[in-house]
Amino acid sequence: MTMAPAATTTANPLDDARAQLAEAVEVLGLPEGLHRMLATPRREVTVSIPLRRDDGSQDLFIGHRVQHNFSRGPAKGGIRYSPHVDLDEVRALAMWMTWKCALLDVPYGGAKGGVRIDPRHYSSAELERVTRRFTSEILPVIGPAHDIPAPDIGTDEQTMAWMMDTYSVASGYTVPGVVTGKPVSLGGSLGRATSTSRGVVDVALAALDSKGLKPATTTAAVQGFGKVGRGAARFLAEAGVRVRAVSDQYGAVINTAGLDMPALERHVDATGSVVDFAGAEPLDGDALLELDVDLLVPAAVEGVLTAENAPRVRARLVVEGANGPTTPEADAIMAGNDVLVVPDILANAGGVVVSYFEWVQANQAYWWTEAEVEARLKERMLGAWEAVSAYAAEKELSLRTAATAMAVERVASAHTLRGLYP
Repeated sequence: MTMAPAATTTANPLDDARAQLAEAVEVLGLPEGLHRMLATPRREVTVSIPLRRDDGSQDLFIGHRVQHNFSRGPAKGGIRYSPHVDLDEVRALAMWMTWKCALLDVPYGGAKGGVRIDPRHYSSAELERVTRRFTSEILPVIGPAHDIPAPDIGTDEQTMAWMMDTYSVASGYTVPGVVTGKPVSLGGSLGRATSTSRGVVDVALAALDSKGLKPATTTAAVQGFGKVGRGAARFLAEAGVRVRAVSDQYGAVINTAGLDMPALERHVDATGSVVDFAGAEPLDGDALLELDVDLLVPAAVEGVLTAENAPRVRARLVVEGANGPTTPEADAIMAGNDVLVVPDILANAGGVVVSYFEWVQANQAYWWTEAEVEARLKERMLGAWEAVSAYAAEKELSLRTAATAMAVERVASAHTLRGLYP
């Protein structure tokens, strides 16, 4: 039997999440006991996941599900398949999901899950067996009224179909509301696949407008060309923004005149990477973060903007498509350099908003058109942007501190109103 590789990471996103919470607690003047409650997950489940591989050998993986808070409703959050998954990362992502749901006034608490596996090295049949075993192990703590998973890095609508089926078989009937991000033919919502990207762009265009920048005269760079970054780059280009550079885990490409996005997407579909795209020059992936552009969208993983590279960020606006891409030290540096950072819990909340729409539709067995979904998403995103901007201006806070404080205040209020049991 071979063991899955241990997680390796140079930054601890949980430290960043807790630092952001502490700042919000100070702004709000919350008592220390409430602070400790908000900083601590309500429930954590860690499971082992044995796998019989296609060649008959066996592997073993570790999976987690963390439920951070239930004060405003059932838990909600993605499932991540990555070789870098560890418990602290999942704890941080669950906490950020709590604030994200509260900020967008979605009646959920935050959760997150992950399996420490590199899905690129396993067949579809092997990933199905991993998913079904993981689902069966966490089955007692998930459900449409308890905790609703969704796709994240390394997972997709097929993963959610397997999870839904495993839960439904155990229940004895089909339960479409147990997960979101499902295929449309199994009760998924139209517009869900691109919802995070659309939300990022809705907020990015509003933020550009607040700085007096028009799309036609704006340049951008997008780090990450997966679920979030690819759609964000496409929608920015469609809005008239000149997207100069994009990157993925294999490399980066640049065209200062603007990338031909449809051609780039065809290249990625054919080759699996942005590397060697004929319509651009190669670029070092780390250098993308420091390009001379108006808008930077980090849409890959956490902890990429740090104290080391933040002084060299030349973008006027950073809109966080990923969760936790900016460390607190980088935040302070960019604030001193007059770089406006739109925080993740606002910028990338489109996914959970449309997940909520999908859950509502599944519970009602009534489906909305794609135009209805996108219009309702845009209304939510722009409403949240305006509320956070106004709060930040009134309290003289950064957008991140303002957004976190607004969200924490809503969660703390719900907790206080419900009281302690027993």
